[in-house]
Amino acid sequence: MRERFLRALRGEPVDTTPIWLMRQAGRYLPGYRAMRARHSILEIARAPELATEVTLEPLRRFDVDAAVVFADIVLPLAGLGVDFRIDPGRGPVVPHPVRTEADLAQLTPFDPVAVGFVGETIRRFRAEESERPIIGFAGGPFTLAAYLIEGGASREYPATRGLLYREPARFDRILDVLAEMTIAYLRMQARAGAHALQLFDTWVGLLPRALFARHVRPRLVRVFSALRDTGLPTVYFSTGSAHLLPELRELGNDALGVDWRLPLGAVRAAVPKRALQGNLDPGALLGSSAELRAAARAVLDELPDRRAHVFNLGHGVLPETPPDSVRELVEFVHVNGRPTTSA
Repeated sequence: MRERFLRALRGEPVDTTPIWLMRQAGRYLPGYRAMRARHSILEIARAPELATEVTLEPLRRFDVDAAVVFADIVLPLAGLGVDFRIDPGRGPVVPHPVRTEADLAQLTPFDPVAVGFVGETIRRFRAEESERPIIGFAGGPFTLAAYLIEGGASREYPATRGLLYREPARFDRILDVLAEMTIAYLRMQARAGAHALQLFDTWVGLLPRALFARHVRPRLVRVFSALRDTGLPTVYFSTGSAHLLPELRELGNDALGVDWRLPLGAVRAAVPKRALQGNLDPGALLGSSAELRAAARAVLDELPDRRAHVFNLGHGVLPETPPDSVRELVEFVHVNGRPTTSA
């Protein structure tokens, strides 16, 4: 199996910078678009034969160094007895948000069987693709709490932030439930054959540093500590979180995913003991070839020794992205990402 991606996460020498892209299996690819014309996101995710095909499509088109299982971060909420749907153009919708003690009491003990189809997708992928590793993933406890409390996606998440300030102890109990769920969910993916595990915390950047340190950081430490005995490298990714860097130094994860807002060199200086993943602006894939190459080179040059770096976007591939731009980026990184000094 190609080890480049896993070696970079562990800080080991590589022949060139590995690359994969968040949402690389998604709406910009014709195969996925054709499937979405017939099936909803949840129908695809819950059918391992369909989800495996979506997971494989970018590997058949591009020389990316890893696959990421096709799923959605809200899927494990079903294992708590939460009813939800994913609406086109809106995202997750939770018809009955969890805000009161009575709401919290209605949550059932997490049942991983409710999301066993994700593990089956990983097993099917491994049966069909032996060369490249597959990444399992979950949502961060705060981001899942935001969807659960708000009832869906929001720009400002007023119900979530209001509950945090008004009833911090209850908010912590919700986070505890979600942290334990996340541990069980990711351990299930590890048993199914995932080679690495990533936590997506899309909305945690909404929090001031003090609240992150008090409420979220302890749960993240618990999650990564509980995953250590899997032996798999772990990645923590968040957005709009440059102000949280001092709190992200010692979470217990192996690598830190970085959005496009802060240069990688600055992140390496602030978090020197972690591999880094990122952080090209996804918009660069919408521009000219020359601008794309210049932007990609700038990301590579932020870490001149190319040490412990997985090239990725600062967020997911945009639906408008031309597939040829993705191919060009992957090829450019592999040619220009070779170490300039001995590792």
